[in-house]
Amino acid sequence: LDKYILSLDIGTSNIRCFIYDKEAKIKGRSSCRIEILYPEPQAVEIDPDRLWKQIVGAIKESISSASIEPDSIASMGISTQRGTFMLWDKKTGKPFHNFLVWQVVKIHSICSTLQRSTMATLIFQLFYILVFVSMRLLWLFDKYPDLRQLAKDGKVRFGTIDTWLVWKLTNGKVYTSEYSNASSTGIYDPFILDWSGFFCSLLSIPKVIFPPIMDTYDDYGKCDEEIFGFEIPIRCVVGDQQAAMFGQCCFEPGDVKLTLGTGAFLDLNVGEKPHASVAGFYPVVGWKIGNKITHLAEGSSNTAGDAVDWMLGMNFIKQPSQSEEIANLTDSSEGVYFVPGFNGIQAPINDYLACGSLIGITQNTKPEHVVRAVLESLAFRNKQVFDSMTTETSLQIKKFVCDGGVSANKIVMQLTTDLIGREISRQDQSEMSALGAAYFAGLAVGYWESLKQLKKLGVLKETFIPMQKRQKKYIPIMKQWCKATKRSLNWY
Repeated sequence: LDKYILSLDIGTSNIRCFIYDKEAKIKGRSSCRIEILYPEPQAVEIDPDRLWKQIVGAIKESISSASIEPDSIASMGISTQRGTFMLWDKKTGKPFHNFLVWQVVKIHSICSTLQRSTMATLIFQLFYILVFVSMRLLWLFDKYPDLRQLAKDGKVRFGTIDTWLVWKLTNGKVYTSEYSNASSTGIYDPFILDWSGFFCSLLSIPKVIFPPIMDTYDDYGKCDEEIFGFEIPIRCVVGDQQAAMFGQCCFEPGDVKLTLGTGAFLDLNVGEKPHASVAGFYPVVGWKIGNKITHLAEGSSNTAGDAVDWMLGMNFIKQPSQSEEIANLTDSSEGVYFVPGFNGIQAPINDYLACGSLIGITQNTKPEHVVRAVLESLAFRNKQVFDSMTTETSLQIKKFVCDGGVSANKIVMQLTTDLIGREISRQDQSEMSALGAAYFAGLAVGYWESLKQLKKLGVLKETFIPMQKRQKKYIPIMKQWCKATKRSLNWY
């Protein structure tokens, strides 16, 4: 009987489920759009009950599309968006609120409601990554005073999507998180490999609410038979960016992966020790296999694919793939500059009060100028993050790979390549988070035997070669864009 690996990827915007064979080819697939809620300005949430139904439906559909028997699934891997979390009742399992999505970064409005706003501001200035979860936890405890006491009494469970999903799939039998997801909350300390007692004490967050941590591939139990009519072994849980890094086979220090999805995430393999950043790059755990831990330095831009969606909503384009065609109607943005700051501007600028902006428009500005300006801005941010990260870490870059929906845009890819001055490769498969989770799950059960074997499975689709002439052309253009960016800072 042929065996397969099931990989579930819960991104920011979509749920995708794939069935992979031994050659890492997709045998079956399914996908659906996550229903995002915007209950009030600057709030981004997900209904856990609706999300659960979508996840179960996606898994069933992928198995059906593969036309395979349920017992032919050797193991299951799970990749999830990070920093999105929820609190629920330990005894009843009932959620206290919807999932609070990682994109909620308007911390100034949260801090203003907190009695300890001075402390919140200090924490933000010192430890930028903490805002992703800790400030929202403080906001919840402030909004629901009884919740803090319940948490202190050990009656509350905290879970990012990975923790909650494993708990749901195993029917409450397994409550745990994993190193890559835990370290991406900013509350888990990658230097001591434990939830930070210092920050929990400083922010009065009961440490007892946090789950124990397991290796990236490990025995996470089995999907309860009542859910699908059969059991599926869960052998991997991993954060989406770390999964994409693994799917791209960035196993060595100096390997770089750029994911251009809803946001842009640049990850650098820094080896077996975490990187202490002064520019605001996140020291996250890439993965832990046995006794070996791989650490990453991560820089992000919350706005990437979101900017393309904005152009769609503004009717500059009719579909995302059209952005390249429209931008190619002109070879210049004619002095128009777009600042991708819908949710603040992250490292190395680190201004959560920044706004998105469009500067330099005139009576002669046309849609193609705006579209080109938006696409160029994504490449400018990639250059900005890459330069700062490589300067800070002083690591020799060995390879640079890219994935994500926006990586299909050749204008963004070529300009990024030109600006950083090195080759960027893109694989044939675009869903690297799902592939990475599948690799982990397969290694866990011996479906694949080694990292060396995994490297042979990837199929290179395209390599972008830097053109020095274009780099010289864009140096003054990017300089002007940086000036536009400065005008967007500290807006709110």
